[in-house]
Amino acid sequence: MKRFLLSAVVALLAIVGSLHAPLQAQDFTDADTLRFVDALDFRMINYAFDRSFESRIPLTLRDSVRTTLWERAQCTSGKAIRFATNSRAVAVRYNLLTNMHMMHMADTGIKGTDLYILDDDGSWQFVNCNRPVRIDSDVRPREDSIQRKVYVDKLDGRMHEYMLYLPLYDGVRWLEIGVDSTAVITQPQVESPRRGKKFIFYGTSILQGGCACRPGMVATSIIQRDLDIECVNIGISGEGKMDSCMARAMASIPDVEAFILDPVPNCTKNMCDSLTYGFVNIIRTLRPEVPIIMVEGPMYSYAKYSSFYGKYLPQKNYEFHKNYLKLREENPRNLYYVDCENLWGPNNEGSVDGIHLTDIGFYFYAMKLEPYLRAILEKREVPFQDKVNKPYPPIED
Repeated sequence: MKRFLLSAVVALLAIVGSLHAPLQAQDFTDADTLRFVDALDFRMINYAFDRSFESRIPLTLRDSVRTTLWERAQCTSGKAIRFATNSRAVAVRYNLLTNMHMMHMADTGIKGTDLYILDDDGSWQFVNCNRPVRIDSDVRPREDSIQRKVYVDKLDGRMHEYMLYLPLYDGVRWLEIGVDSTAVITQPQVESPRRGKKFIFYGTSILQGGCACRPGMVATSIIQRDLDIECVNIGISGEGKMDSCMARAMASIPDVEAFILDPVPNCTKNMCDSLTYGFVNIIRTLRPEVPIIMVEGPMYSYAKYSSFYGKYLPQKNYEFHKNYLKLREENPRNLYYVDCENLWGPNNEGSVDGIHLTDIGFYFYAMKLEPYLRAILEKREVPFQDKVNKPYPPIED
């Protein structure tokens, strides 16, 4: 018995010791041995205005919008870089704008970068995400928030197509792609996503990517890969408030296949009543040939059990939908509506905090919207409109 106890103690000590032992580094190429090139030398996708790492809204709006709207639009959510290389190692090096941290979202999603490769079957496959390093701003300035990562090495030396997604809740000052010193790195040879077509998504922190575990899992990027079309993410945390200047800015974007509007989570019931018609009508007036899809606000996971939210969230949707019917009555052409049924999936597992989404929630959100978007791309009748084209029953206070 004593021998057994002694053996158990020794084993336990070994386990505890292993928990404190340094992690063994992966067998990756040292980033310092690679050649780094400016990512802006290659094709940027999923952007609408300036081809840069700067704002997702026009630079001309800087002095005319709320400070919070401007600052939060500096996140690079949805933007990605396309390139091709025969390098045996692929790496990234970039300088974060703020190196921020949130308690309910993984740093890999906030400020990480994802690498995808175009597989031999023509599908985009995830390779790796970097794990951002938090830098104490009291010790080192935020301007020195430089991140480095070798995504993969020991590749076969053939030319491969890549896609590199940028952070969801932070911005970058600059970003460079690392390859072998003798490797070739070029513009992408495969046109994916296709050129000349874009979906423009407007909304809130949910649409922006809160709280995906990594950039490639935000719904707009899932849709972009599935439908092979650029998806511009203008989800702005706390600021999807249907500002008329945002409607005019979006209406100026060329080559738009559809506008997808999802602002309800950032709007009060009164805002849904008073702002919806004017916001949507600006886009319709300026771009009458482009379909508009209005997405209903979600039912938060706790709404079913809350005497307040169980009524208030449906009331917001009622006002939003009421304006949809008014717009449709004036002109039914190119206007569609997505209800909130199963918007995050068939149960409450799609959210991290009752409001913002897990990767499961983003997957179901994408699956909910894709039938509508496919129909628009294929010039078919947009489905599921019979139910939403009828008035909703009013909800008592």
